[in-house]
Amino acid sequence: MSGLNPQQREAIHYLDGPLLVLAGAGSGKTRVITQKIAYLVQDCGFQPRNIAAITFTNKAAKEMQERVGKLLGSTVANELQISTFHSLGVRILREEAKVLGYKPRFSIFDSADCAGILGEAAGTVDKATVRILQSLISNWKNALVSPEAARHLARDEHQKLAAHAYLSYEATLKAYQAVDFDDLIGLPVKLFSEHPEVADKWQNRLRYLLVDEYQDTNACQYQLLKLLTGVRAQFTAVGDDDQAIYGWRGADIDNLRKLPAEFPSLKVIKLEQNYRSTVRILKAANNVIANNEKLFDKKLWSEHGHGEQISVTTYRDNDAEAEGVVMKLQAHRFEHRSQFKDYAILYRSNHQARIFEEYLRDHRIPYLLSGGKSFFDKAEIKDIIAYLRLLANEDDDPAFIRAATTPKRGIGAATLQVLGTYAGERHISLFAAAFEEGFAHRVAPRQLEPLLEFGHFINRMQERAGRESANLVLPDLLKAIDYETFLYDHEEERTAQTRWTNVCEFANWINKKGELDGKTLIELTQSIALINMLDKQNEEEVDAVQLSTLHASKGLEYPHVFLVGVEEGILPHRESTEPSKIEEERRLMYVGITRAQRTLHISYCERRKQAREFIPCEPSRFIDEMGRDDVRFAGGKDAKPVDKVTGNARLDAMKAMLAGNKR
Repeated sequence: MSGLNPQQREAIHYLDGPLLVLAGAGSGKTRVITQKIAYLVQDCGFQPRNIAAITFTNKAAKEMQERVGKLLGSTVANELQISTFHSLGVRILREEAKVLGYKPRFSIFDSADCAGILGEAAGTVDKATVRILQSLISNWKNALVSPEAARHLARDEHQKLAAHAYLSYEATLKAYQAVDFDDLIGLPVKLFSEHPEVADKWQNRLRYLLVDEYQDTNACQYQLLKLLTGVRAQFTAVGDDDQAIYGWRGADIDNLRKLPAEFPSLKVIKLEQNYRSTVRILKAANNVIANNEKLFDKKLWSEHGHGEQISVTTYRDNDAEAEGVVMKLQAHRFEHRSQFKDYAILYRSNHQARIFEEYLRDHRIPYLLSGGKSFFDKAEIKDIIAYLRLLANEDDDPAFIRAATTPKRGIGAATLQVLGTYAGERHISLFAAAFEEGFAHRVAPRQLEPLLEFGHFINRMQERAGRESANLVLPDLLKAIDYETFLYDHEEERTAQTRWTNVCEFANWINKKGELDGKTLIELTQSIALINMLDKQNEEEVDAVQLSTLHASKGLEYPHVFLVGVEEGILPHRESTEPSKIEEERRLMYVGITRAQRTLHISYCERRKQAREFIPCEPSRFIDEMGRDDVRFAGGKDAKPVDKVTGNARLDAMKAMLAGNKR
């Protein structure tokens, strides 16, 4: 407990009822959660298996697990339930599947799998429309709105189409014995609400709950939390209303507002000491967020000294901004002998990254792009992986559906729905069901034939994949399904070429791995967590500048931050001009400012190139809100040229450093 401040210590020791810890940016909240878990086990006699800590990302859960492991040892840490809301949901559903009419090995469909089903249900192949429908249905599910209720709520054309497709989408998922990502929380809520005895069992199993990033919970997650904690209400919720930036994803800041009303004995402890940033950076952050209506009043403070002034630079246009930021970053790194990984360039939207990438590449500066698409998230790679997953385990239903329908081979949605219903009744996989006599009686011979042909093909490949080396089997598989032709038939030539190159790169990687490790295709598929391959590489400490959206940067910190494109229409976003949305945009600015430990550089453009024309820009209102005391303005119409003395002094310093480096 040494090194903790009084508020942190109080939060760790408090066990007399529900607790809300309002943890400001950089105030050591993860330490409070991990130390509290240790306190519950070592001092309060809780069994590790009776404690659950819930986070929002797998990365956060992993970090927490490691930290608890250092305090209690890995054996004890592994008994704890430290996971995301969704992982906890999976665990509950696997155990209680029968009560809800699912088999324990139900499938979890990803966004692409679900898009196909939803497209069929809505009768559209337009990808943009399907994405809108997915988003609407997801928001309804997270707000616990049933298909029937959605029909009454639907107002515009897209909402009506989504409400119409919702019921059929749900029925198809159930027929396939599958759930989507939102069901992983929604179904446990349904389960606990309709079966009090099951809720009671889980309340007795998980006797203390700790929830991280509580401000990011949606209505569904809040209900799950209430149902899990029951009347005992033994929980610690850790969150920060000033960092609630996921409203667009269904997160509901009202969950914070409701807590004191729904739990009258709630204790609130504020963590306001910041261990990350300098006084000037915190002052600017406090000034900005003070313009929002406050749920709970708090002000961050720090013992890290005043620090450097914040710089706000005006650039002529986006080209000049990218060039200026990259030059400034290089000069700063050279002058302070720091590393590339000490720097982050943060922006509101993904599209802003491209021009910075160009200038970083031109200057041979290594960078990492967060929030970018993983190689294994590409549709063409997922298509091939579906075949491999099916060869390794024919009971993998999502892999079966994807492989059976990509490329198309005459197996339609109607056939699969009948197959799903039959497999559900018999509690077997779709693959096994396809070969049963009982199923054959339910479909026409023309529907059965392509299914059986596909099944026999998988059996033949499976037999080979279990004994031959990967570099013999995989090329034959790709040739047999004629994937290259499929791509060129469905895409423009250039896109098809790129996607086929990706498939070849993946195949080469598998073949090489097979040769090196002397493994068959089945062994490779089973032993390599394919999906995590790239993530693993990114986890290693790489000396590179971090490029990230503000949303993806939450929870991270960097010695030196460049916050770019801080203009009206970008931050705040042009589609977020109503008061509640402006408040969320302001919280986003607050998150950006509080990522910086030592220096913060903010920039905006006087005009921005869009397509072929220049659009005039205004600096964001948030720049004014930071106050002027701790800010140094540069560039733009009022820019003063660097005076000769300062210029010469800088040049001399550079020469001296170069001479030092040579020595």
